[in-house]
Amino acid sequence: MESASRPYPGTVVEFNGWFPDDAACLDYLAWLRWGDEGFGCHLCDAVGHGWLRGDGKSWDCGSCGSRTSAIAGTIFHRTRTPLTVWFRAAWELTTRANGVSARGVQRTLGLGSYQTAWTMLHRYRRAMLMPDRTRLCGVVEVDDMFVGGRNKPGMAGRSTRPHKTPVLVMAEVRARSIGRCRAVVVPRFDTASLRSALRDNIELGSLVRTDGLVVMAQSLDGFVHERKSVQGSGPPAHLLFPAVSRVQAQIKRWLDGTLQGAAEPEHLQEYLNEFQFRFNRRRARKPGLLFYRLLTQAVLTAPAGYADIVAGCRRDRDKPPQPPVGPRGLPQTLAQPDAGRPWRLLPR
Repeated sequence: MESASRPYPGTVVEFNGWFPDDAACLDYLAWLRWGDEGFGCHLCDAVGHGWLRGDGKSWDCGSCGSRTSAIAGTIFHRTRTPLTVWFRAAWELTTRANGVSARGVQRTLGLGSYQTAWTMLHRYRRAMLMPDRTRLCGVVEVDDMFVGGRNKPGMAGRSTRPHKTPVLVMAEVRARSIGRCRAVVVPRFDTASLRSALRDNIELGSLVRTDGLVVMAQSLDGFVHERKSVQGSGPPAHLLFPAVSRVQAQIKRWLDGTLQGAAEPEHLQEYLNEFQFRFNRRRARKPGLLFYRLLTQAVLTAPAGYADIVAGCRRDRDKPPQPPVGPRGLPQTLAQPDAGRPWRLLPR
């Protein structure tokens, strides 16, 4: 079978067959984390010297006697949400053309709490930022943009800066297309912030194209700088900088369309992580490949609880979030037994 030659399901039908219950999901995560060699102890580094306990969830190390789980130290660490729910959320997040919102995941998976869906997606977004990713290279277009906030009457352009979040957008230029992109939230558009963002995301010596922003030119030491002034050249920005202008437009459409513009400044970088993850893999032919890449990174990403994710968020809200009415329980697993064809019991 074709599915035997790849480590991920290719269709939603295969997805349902691969992960019918939580045990199958846990085994898949164990395989992603430890490979075919089997259990690997995080304390003594012993490989293949362990056995699965009777609960089917944890392993005992045969060398040092420690006990661990395949999800310990990952984004699934100490989760009370069934893994079938986690996997379905990852599938929806990576296979839909524009992704999903937390509200959509809550409705689709029948979660009683919006907070559960929101936290789950943000943990995945943290895993989408790969620390060992290669920097952009070649010819790179760079431009600034502002995201969020509301314009006050009579304010336009850079005068809206106090109400918006500054973002530096970078895009590789290819012969007939756009290469990879980066979108980084910066504290402000000053020399120190721009220089740090550029060096973290672009290889030194690359050709960087920018507009006439003076502070940008002052931040490009170590790069070959090509400056084109939009006001002085005549053609509009989308003709002078077609790659980065298209990426900026797609970021704005995605934030407004999928997230309804609800990307708060404190979490904007995590939303941009998702955009980069999807954009840089937009040519993937198999939808399950993005699912596989995400879970591979998820077992390598440190855990983060709800308190960690919301740390530093604004508290001056007009209406603080209210807990749901009625009793609250844990999310139900998506593993279901055979229903026995109930439609055969209906009168005709």
